[in-house]
Amino acid sequence: MIKKVINLKEKFSKFHELWSPKVIAELNDYQIKIVRIKGEFTWHTHTDTDELFFVIEGKMGIEFPDHSVELNKGEMIVVSKGIEHKPFSEYGCKVMIIEPGGVSNTGDDVNSNLTYENDVWI
Repeated sequence: MIKKVINLKEKFSKFHELWSPKVIAELNDYQIKIVRIKGEFTWHTHTDTDELFFVIEGKMGIEFPDHSVELNKGEMIVVSKGIEHKPFSEYGCKVMIIEPGGVSNTGDDVNSNLTYENDVWI
């Protein structure tokens, strides 16, 4: 099957909600998601999977229990499974996330007002 080109700018223009990841493609059992973030997320853990964050626009950070990292446009990090983390962005950021399908954005045991529905495609 031939796939069409995915334009990230066009996909981001279709939504403005924060912390609401949208699926834009699948790769084997993984979903490629985009999300707008601003402010602080919630502490959470993904017990069974790693999670990739790639900054498309802006700047973000990720707090870990013992340190934090800063990511700028064009940078990425893989958060290993089982590692507690809390993403944040002071001024706002556009991010691509790659993780297996069906993974909750707030992790395994957290249900908060930031928990967003899985498998929402744009």
